[in-house]
Amino acid sequence: MQLHQLKPKHQRKNKKRVGRGGKRGTYSGRGNKGQLSRAGNSLQPLVKQYIKKYPKLRGYRFNVINKEFEIVNLGELDKNFKEGEVVTPSSLLEKGLVAKIKGKRPKIKILAKGKLTKKLEFKNCSFSKKAQEEISKL
Repeated sequence: MQLHQLKPKHQRKNKKRVGRGGKRGTYSGRGNKGQLSRAGNSLQPLVKQYIKKYPKLRGYRFNVINKEFEIVNLGELDKNFKEGEVVTPSSLLEKGLVAKIKGKRPKIKILAKGKLTKKLEFKNCSFSKKAQEEISKL
């Protein structure tokens, strides 16, 4: 036996044909008056209400460049780098301190949490004011 050979045990029930005179005429099973008795009475789905409430984004928003920084603290640099080494985004990637963002090398921002005891050389990094002061002291 295959799927196309299967047949139901019960008889098929005919669909009610409403609103064409005869037994189901005039109100056609909808009752009298009101919103639900009218044509096109289907209510809005709940999701639609929530979508309408959200603010809409205006303007041309194709390929927006995110200025996201990967954050590295001075304490982490002190642990992972030796005296006089160069700190660049690629060296931070190699040491596992930073991860790629969308498959690209991230922009780095260095913050002043922790202490830096070694003199390091920085390239292609941005700093917070406090971190800049800490680095310039050494």
